[in-house]
Amino acid sequence: MNYIANTPEQQKEMLKTCGMSSMADLFSVIPEKLRTKSFDLPSGKSEMEVEKLFKGIVNENRSDILCFLGGGVYDHFVPAAIDAVISRSEFYTAYTPYQPELSQGTLQAIYEYQSQMCRLTNMEVANASLYDGGTALFEACQMAVRATGRKKAVIDGGVNPIYRKMLNTHTAGLPVDLVDVPVTVGRSDRKAITRLLDNDTAVLILQNPSFFGAIDNHADLVRECHSRGILVVQSVYPVAMAVLTTPGEIGVDIVTGEGQSLGIPLSFGGPYLGFMTTTRKLVRKMPGRVVGRTVDRDGREAFVLTLQAREQHIRREKATSNICTNEALCALRAHLYLSLVGRNGLKDAANLCRAKTRYAMERLKAVPKVEIVGTDEVFNEFVVKLPVDANTLTAGMLEHGVAPGLPLGLFYPDMQNMLLVTVTEKRTKDEIDCLAETMESVLCP
Repeated sequence: MNYIANTPEQQKEMLKTCGMSSMADLFSVIPEKLRTKSFDLPSGKSEMEVEKLFKGIVNENRSDILCFLGGGVYDHFVPAAIDAVISRSEFYTAYTPYQPELSQGTLQAIYEYQSQMCRLTNMEVANASLYDGGTALFEACQMAVRATGRKKAVIDGGVNPIYRKMLNTHTAGLPVDLVDVPVTVGRSDRKAITRLLDNDTAVLILQNPSFFGAIDNHADLVRECHSRGILVVQSVYPVAMAVLTTPGEIGVDIVTGEGQSLGIPLSFGGPYLGFMTTTRKLVRKMPGRVVGRTVDRDGREAFVLTLQAREQHIRREKATSNICTNEALCALRAHLYLSLVGRNGLKDAANLCRAKTRYAMERLKAVPKVEIVGTDEVFNEFVVKLPVDANTLTAGMLEHGVAPGLPLGLFYPDMQNMLLVTVTEKRTKDEIDCLAETMESVLCP
């Protein structure tokens, strides 16, 4: 009661309006066994004691693990300058740029981020970011459903299984039929996909590189879908776009992805950055905001919110989005990263990922009883088949300070002995050698 910011008289007035006589009546609907019996809290600690306690907790963490984990989030290099800029209060305290005359810096940063994402994916329009790669994919699916008036979405087996679960969760109460294509570790199964396309299909959802790292050119599937009036959504790995065929080159309608690899550190699941680009034709179906560049009445350059799809703006019941929080802070990190590394730097990072991954594949091929599964054309992830359960191997290697990859049995019951290994530009030749040597020592003691 001491923490309620109103007077006893105000409390009585509110309870009377609710038809109740006491606070106990207000909470009577909560079962007795779920109610807190007491709010008695232990006495506080001094600042020095709290600091010592937290340091003790931090020291329980392992900060020396050699990481080969991926599956959607990646251990890429983050330039120190990003943290220096992002820590400026005018950026990290900003909420929503409703008043353009007060938000020119934020609006310009968003505009430049949008421009970079359009160049990276070779698409025409980008929005001011979404929550993460999975929710961005869901929003793209809804865009396609709204644009076509159809309700079926075909999801390729190479799409991230976490994203697939998110799609199922977000569409559970909506008139959308999700149809999964059987999982393949290599390239997309054209025959299986084509069999599922029909006149009720709104969208085909693809991923490149796939969850398993396989590189694919989906131009033939895009042509097939467009001949049937079906839209194509492609989820992409932004770093890979520096060296692979872009979605815009093959005619993809909507592009989404996780922007964490663009200057955002690993942080226990977020906050991360969902990005989305599309064609001018579909821009009014896009969620979130689009920032544009114009001039004011004195002819000076100015930045404004050009399109706003939220319900609290003029869209009302026709809103396509409730996205409103400061995801632009994560978008700013991506903008800073792309500006700092530049076009050539991004290509260098991507080429290092591919080259080091090929070296890792060759090293692991030499480990007894270990087999590379799928295609050799991968970006920075590949699948290995093990002679033991992947969880068992992972536990053994973690004791030696190496996280060898992501056990695929977490998502696929028939892949208990398979591991998804990820190599970024941060992994050195010595570290990759350590991966192979540790794996061999655990498998062949």
